[in-house]
Amino acid sequence: MTGFASGTLDAEMQAYVKKVDSLYPPDAVNLDMAGQRRVYRDLCNAFAPPYPKGVTVVTSSVPGKAGPVPIRRYTPAGGAGAATVIYYHGGGFVVGNLDSHDSVCAELADGSGLTVVAVDYRLAPEHVHPAHYDDALSALEAIAAEGQPVIVSGDSAGGNLAAAVSIAARGTAYAPIGQLLIYPGLGGDTLGLASYRDNAEAVHLTVKDLDFYKRARAGGEPPMEDWTYAPLAIADYRGLPPCIAISADIDPLRDDCDVWVQRLKSAGVPAVWINEPGLVHGYLRARLMSSKAKASFARIVEGLRALAAGRAIGA
Repeated sequence: MTGFASGTLDAEMQAYVKKVDSLYPPDAVNLDMAGQRRVYRDLCNAFAPPYPKGVTVVTSSVPGKAGPVPIRRYTPAGGAGAATVIYYHGGGFVVGNLDSHDSVCAELADGSGLTVVAVDYRLAPEHVHPAHYDDALSALEAIAAEGQPVIVSGDSAGGNLAAAVSIAARGTAYAPIGQLLIYPGLGGDTLGLASYRDNAEAVHLTVKDLDFYKRARAGGEPPMEDWTYAPLAIADYRGLPPCIAISADIDPLRDDCDVWVQRLKSAGVPAVWINEPGLVHGYLRARLMSSKAKASFARIVEGLRALAAGRAIGA
């Protein structure tokens, strides 16, 4: 737990952090891309329980600007449900794929009773911005064309993509009915937000790590005034879909959620920010070891149900 006081984490989270660090060391960002992806794969495999009973899984693809975009569809035992959830995985735009968040998506489908479709967008540094955004938007367009209402969701980098495609789709036939963002990076590091100071050396994500991911994604200087890269750069929030934004309190990205939700609410968009105390960036995997993370995962599942049902958000 280099650079952060372990006393702010309970015993369950300390055990989780210790296990993660044994698989994905705090200095993993200094490895080459092959090394980062290898240790990330090992980390994900270590936190991958079997599928819930009755969930069916099919891998295919949808058309994209640069070729097919792989997707994986998780259908719960009871059928498709009232909406389809599109899920964009985290990983700083440099690691992650359909396998990295496989169990997360299966459990989201099982818990929510909704079909979940995971999207395998291209990764940096081989593919720089806007490749990831282009793939995310192509997937939204194709999946929404199937006729079901769509909710966009994702964690970390994937939360960024979910927010960006919500903006792009505003007013179109494929506009999402909701967005559920899990510890997303939305570009708040240019706003002087407190969380970037308070959590500059936080467990599992530091400000230094963020700078690496931003530059890898951009292939150079990050275009922070481009909302397809940093959604908080958008000037007009009117007409965006209702939003549930969930942050980890011990995370430099925490206050991105606060600003995003406050701006949505100021524009008349139903939105709520849920900040999870005692949790760190990437805590979705901790649902297997931490009662706090498990409870947050249940709130995520309930949030998807609420968005699908059109229930009041942020009242």
